[in-house]
Amino acid sequence: MQVRGRSRVGVGLLVAALLAVGGGVPAATADTSYPSWGDVQAAKASQAATQAEVTKIDQLLGRLQQQAAAAADLAIKRAAESAKAQSDLAAATDKATRLAKSAASASASARSLKTQSGALTEQLTRISGADLTIHLFLDGSRAPGAPDLLYQLGAMAGLTSRAGDLFTKAIQQQNLATSLSGDAKSAEVARASLAVKAQKALEAAQAAQRAADAELATQRTHAKVLYAQLASLKRTTAKVEEKYAEGVAAAAALAQQQASQGSADSFAPPPGGVVVDPAGAQAYAQSVLPSYGWGGDQMSCLIRLWNQESGWRADAYNTSSGAYGIPQSLPASKMATAGPDWQTNARTQINWGLSYISRAYGSPCGAWNHEMGYNWY
Repeated sequence: MQVRGRSRVGVGLLVAALLAVGGGVPAATADTSYPSWGDVQAAKASQAATQAEVTKIDQLLGRLQQQAAAAADLAIKRAAESAKAQSDLAAATDKATRLAKSAASASASARSLKTQSGALTEQLTRISGADLTIHLFLDGSRAPGAPDLLYQLGAMAGLTSRAGDLFTKAIQQQNLATSLSGDAKSAEVARASLAVKAQKALEAAQAAQRAADAELATQRTHAKVLYAQLASLKRTTAKVEEKYAEGVAAAAALAQQQASQGSADSFAPPPGGVVVDPAGAQAYAQSVLPSYGWGGDQMSCLIRLWNQESGWRADAYNTSSGAYGIPQSLPASKMATAGPDWQTNARTQINWGLSYISRAYGSPCGAWNHEMGYNWY
């Protein structure tokens, strides 16, 4: 896929079109322009009327597909935004917690040092007061420079210095505790703000999921009737018309894929939701390679290709380009041609990706060679 970097975000399945938040895609509701079976029968009266009705139905089907695709692409974008918000919140929470613990530790250290300094000061006060005076009175006959007196004076000086050092360190720790407490409060304010943002993003993604589900259900309901009507007009079957439409969509997807412009990636960690099993995905891909006429030698190319593109993650999302899934479909909704569960099912994504590779490059090694030369496929 047209992806110019390797960073990815896994978006889990909060994927859905967001109608509750600005930029949503309006759901397709009961549309009076949909033809009735009476319209279809009447259109058979002349070749021109038949062709006009066929064109109308084709346009309706195209609109339904576009609405569902736009909803799904917006879905994944909103899910990625929610993932980023949750990641930012987790980082802010961790920072606030660490700062609060550091502030508490510094404060406890300051109290301990003050206690030690106070105890030494009290002891020195006692020694340097009455005890030393009595000692000098009783030993007055001894020369002032006697060794034992000098030792005591030296010891007192050492204790005084030690008490001073402890007090200085206590002040330093108290200042550090004050600074860290301020940082912790600021971090908590930031965390609270991000918590609100993350909750809104989550609610938006959940609303998007519900909207996308409704959009897909609408598409399926109308498409089933429209394909049957189209088959009646063209004297084929609904299955033939549906397969033909899928082929047209696949060809259009290939052309768009090769014309897409890439961009630098940005990413956030995934919130979870989609089952991510790279080993299982690779095993499935290897099992279906023969159906494309490829030998086992192509598997090593495919592994390298999709390792570089997505890490074989079914929830890999490029937040800059919108590419999604194991094959990094761009836009993501192209994979709908492989099945309605393309957002969550690694096998559906792989089926689409292998079909794309077959049409565009002939084989996984052909795609890998292009990837190495252009940093996309």
